[in-house]
Amino acid sequence: MMHAPRSLTTHLLQEQLSTTDTTGEFFHIMTQVALAGKMIARDLKYGGLSDVLGSTGKTNVQGEEVQKLDERANEIFVSVFRESCVVRTLVSEEMASPYVVQSAEHSGRYVLYFDPLDGSSNIDVDASLGSVFSIHRLQENSSGDRDQELLKTGEDQVGAGYVLYGSSTVLVWTNGHGVHVFTLDPELGEFILTRENVRMPARGKIYCVNEGNRQKWSQGVQRYLDHIKESDSASGRPYTGRYSGCLAADVHRILLKGGIYLYPGEVKKPEGKLRLLYEAAPLTFIVEQAGGLGSTGVEPIRAIQPKILHQRVPLFIGSREDVEQVQGFIRA
Repeated sequence: MMHAPRSLTTHLLQEQLSTTDTTGEFFHIMTQVALAGKMIARDLKYGGLSDVLGSTGKTNVQGEEVQKLDERANEIFVSVFRESCVVRTLVSEEMASPYVVQSAEHSGRYVLYFDPLDGSSNIDVDASLGSVFSIHRLQENSSGDRDQELLKTGEDQVGAGYVLYGSSTVLVWTNGHGVHVFTLDPELGEFILTRENVRMPARGKIYCVNEGNRQKWSQGVQRYLDHIKESDSASGRPYTGRYSGCLAADVHRILLKGGIYLYPGEVKKPEGKLRLLYEAAPLTFIVEQAGGLGSTGVEPIRAIQPKILHQRVPLFIGSREDVEQVQGFIRA
């Protein structure tokens, strides 16, 4: 007998029944994230046929050029949460300051951190893109608009995920009870569960890194890359190189197949490039729920206490043994 497909809606309702989320707060947050993902997927599908490609001529808080679809994706996330009674504050790569939701009840006790469109350099060439998000609870009586209240560690996350826009639209999420993958059925308009309780291999054979920056990295990182490209059949080397320019897409490959993604800090810029709160921390939460690790090379991503909202960090993420090995090279 054919099993009925399980939709994201059904999955969330079952999660609600099996956890203490009796108020349905996660149900509300995730259905709104899914709605944002569907809207962004629709815009990307017709991007080349409408005036949404190219640069806006603006720069974001990171000093990076803002693409029209970056701005559009950010507007979509804000619009679906604008009157939320569950999420009080939105923190985005594309907004210099937090956005405080002005709902009628104004009772929201969650903050959503997000990168609305990861991999912007891929927009004009129809390559993979993603949206990454992280969910935290606010403290009781928090106003949700003061930066100090929003500087949360990765260990404080209560949920995280990403939407990947590629050959299909995929939503991956965790609430600390396993990692689940949903694929959008465009005819049904529903995300359908396609992988449940994902577990990563302890070691992989794939590495993802922009090797054009190699000379900017420490000797430890360079030695590690030389090591995994050597031939040694007993240890599964050489590794295969893959790099898409979209963080969510590369980490998704590693999540399913094993291996390591590297975005090292540079000798002259040791702070790295990726943002802690809405890129490194949520992806680390997902990977570690699947048995992997996320590290700066010297300390766990989940333990970092951010000092500013848009803080940057180096990132080494993937199969546990691969991340532990690169840490050994860096420390040596």
